[in-house]
Amino acid sequence: MLDSKTFKLSDIGQGSRIYFIGIGGISMNGLAKLAKAAGFVVGGSDNHPSERTEELAGEGIKIYNAQTADNIDDFAPDYLVKTAAILPHNEEVRRAGELGLQIFDRAEFLGAFTRTYKSVINVSGTHGKTTTTSMLSLMLIDSGMDPTVHLGADLDIFGGTVRTGSPDLLVSEACEFNRSFLNFTSTTAIITNIDHDHVDCYPTIQDVINVFAGFMELIGDNGNLVVSGHDHNIALAISEAKAKFKEAGRVFPDIITCALDSEPCEATGKEADIIASDIEFINGLPNFSIIYKGADIGRVALRIPGSHNISNSLNAAAAALLNGASPEAVISALNSFGGADGRYTVKGKYKGCDVVVDYAHHPTAARATIEAASNMPHGDILVVFQPLTFNRTKLLFEDYVTSLLPCKKILFAEIFSDREINTHEISSKDISDEINRRGGDAEFFEDRGELKARIDELIKPGDIILILGPEDIRTLGDELCPKA
Repeated sequence: MLDSKTFKLSDIGQGSRIYFIGIGGISMNGLAKLAKAAGFVVGGSDNHPSERTEELAGEGIKIYNAQTADNIDDFAPDYLVKTAAILPHNEEVRRAGELGLQIFDRAEFLGAFTRTYKSVINVSGTHGKTTTTSMLSLMLIDSGMDPTVHLGADLDIFGGTVRTGSPDLLVSEACEFNRSFLNFTSTTAIITNIDHDHVDCYPTIQDVINVFAGFMELIGDNGNLVVSGHDHNIALAISEAKAKFKEAGRVFPDIITCALDSEPCEATGKEADIIASDIEFINGLPNFSIIYKGADIGRVALRIPGSHNISNSLNAAAAALLNGASPEAVISALNSFGGADGRYTVKGKYKGCDVVVDYAHHPTAARATIEAASNMPHGDILVVFQPLTFNRTKLLFEDYVTSLLPCKKILFAEIFSDREINTHEISSKDISDEINRRGGDAEFFEDRGELKARIDELIKPGDIILILGPEDIRTLGDELCPKA
């Protein structure tokens, strides 16, 4: 058996057969493509056939549209990879166990990639990972480099969630859920921010700080750590990690700080290494100059809104410059970047309204996205919101209420969760009722058809319909603005 924490792709024989359970998932489908590109024979199953599984089948990957034990006998894999949502009683998992096959969690298998490539940039943080990873990848590509990229969303320029490139450089999202990123080694690590999320894994914010400190410990010798300079929780995690490095007799990675001002950073006590200067918003979109180690490297006119995306830009720029990108490529990539799918994605027009979808399911992300939309030209903003997971909704209930209370009008869909039982007996209706009790204006809908009908009653031309939450609710954007 391979050690799941240390094995490299070279430890798996060329031509080995690898089976992915839940292969249609946003991360898993990309990982399956990377495995095929690495020379493995790939197959997998998903109970929910989709465009992603059809695309994989078109690339010669064997797809099973139901998860049964017979699939394992038919495909005869050497190894299995599964998502966190796949439970031990799954038929394919049980059959693999009977056959003595090694089963990797998704993060363990992705970890093998991070130990295989010469240089690895892992992008972590509670919010902004996908946008930052996308920006960073384009900067490297525009510099003439050939990164392999693993994303948590579709990016038009890739035609999907991954880009297969050189074995010398890997750029990947590194998610803290279920401590996944503790499987990843980095030569450069980015931490965009640290917030209290994934409350089923981390009961307190201190638990989140602790795990990010552990992620820092996996940065290789002579590595780099890129961080948002004014994030208090990041500073605490750095302090904790430094103590561990000292105990181990290791030298802490070089810290590169990013900020929207020149105030001293908490983690270093010095002005940030990379700063956004002369910030202004033109038609709701951020314009700013990037100052890197005292030098003005150029002016950026972002095509996506929000102050948070200025921060994402700086984190991406710092990591790109550290890894050989040119200042000119950094600026050109930011000026051309149109956003990753599901991150402030304008789906089109519906009855004269802009329809925007965003993955912002956490209260902090929702607040930032609503603020970004408010800077855009608009009439009213109608927010459609779906929380993700019962645990998060229960433990962050007050944050949901205070983040969404200022909305002029908000329509709630029921909480979405595909990995837990609602033991808290919590509902989106509870948030809606509390918002109304505090003087806000919210409505709750169990039925998607009734929700759509209410949208029709409320909107007028020039409004923005802002649909926030997991993919389940974001599909409403496609229903309102179907592809031609």
